Amino acid sequence: MKNQWIKKLFFFLIASGAFSKPATACDICGCGVGNDYIGILPDFHRHVFGLRYRHNALLSHLGVGGQHTYLTTSEQYRTLEAWGGWNISEKFRVMAVVPYSSNRRSNQDESVTKSGAGDITVSAFYQLINKREPAGNKLLVQSLWLGGNIKLATGNYNPADKSAAGESANLFQLGSGSTDFALSGMYDLRVQDAGINLNAHYKINTANRYDYRYGNKLNLNAQAYYKIRIAGAVMIAPNAGVQYEKGKTDVDNDVLVTVSGGNLLMGTAGLETAYKKIAIGANFQTPFSQNLANGIVKANNRVMVHVSLAL
Repeated sequence: MKNQWIKKLFFFLIASGAFSKPATACDICGCGVGNDYIGILPDFHRHVFGLRYRHNALLSHLGVGGQHTYLTTSEQYRTLEAWGGWNISEKFRVMAVVPYSSNRRSNQDESVTKSGAGDITVSAFYQLINKREPAGNKLLVQSLWLGGNIKLATGNYNPADKSAAGESANLFQLGSGSTDFALSGMYDLRVQDAGINLNAHYKINTANRYDYRYGNKLNLNAQAYYKIRIAGAVMIAPNAGVQYEKGKTDVDNDVLVTVSGGNLLMGTAGLETAYKKIAIGANFQTPFSQNLANGIVKANNRVMVHVSLAL
């Protein structure tokens, strides 16, 4: 028993060290108009309700080779999301996210802020695999959810905030102004208390009424985690992983927007805790490598914290 606790403590210290290092980044298509990364969802039997806060940051209007110029702009995106999930049956689940954002953009000449409701997302998932079986003297648990979502054009899109062609990516928006769709898959494999969580998400964007269409986006991430149970009532799960995002080029009135899209490789590290029906978690993200908007945009660190209640 003592050796088991030493082993768990050792693993926790290693994971905590990873948590303190730079680890995933700001999604190039998600700073101003939504973000697909949600981390590891808390377990819930019937219903779950929660709040999630995100802080994203980037630099735009960079010069050749990523150099700062008098036009270089710091952009901050703070979003509070109310979200909920409902297990309609053992195999069917629906979820919804309602965001409210506060954005700020500043450079040497001016500072601009905007706040308001963002784009509401509604998702539905079907559980294709749900297995619990012995693996030697341990328990093997597998779960696979497949589904998709629809993102409504509820957030404000202001065409006047779009930079002139060739200057910067069109990110400083509360919403995309378009109705978009996505396909998703979530796989979880756990042996006793150690597991891995895999997610794949492909977003299909449509043109808004101003004939601007954000590029489709692929999001892949993998996280390893370990559940530590204390006195049978408290669960602590440190986690760490990687995320890859690739966005296609935007289209503005049938013209390709060259300062958009790109790819981003990130690391993620976080900590999830649960006590009875309450779950609290935090996640820190930082870029490993990136090539966004042909080099004129640089993603910085990102933080996400959440609290939820399962019923």
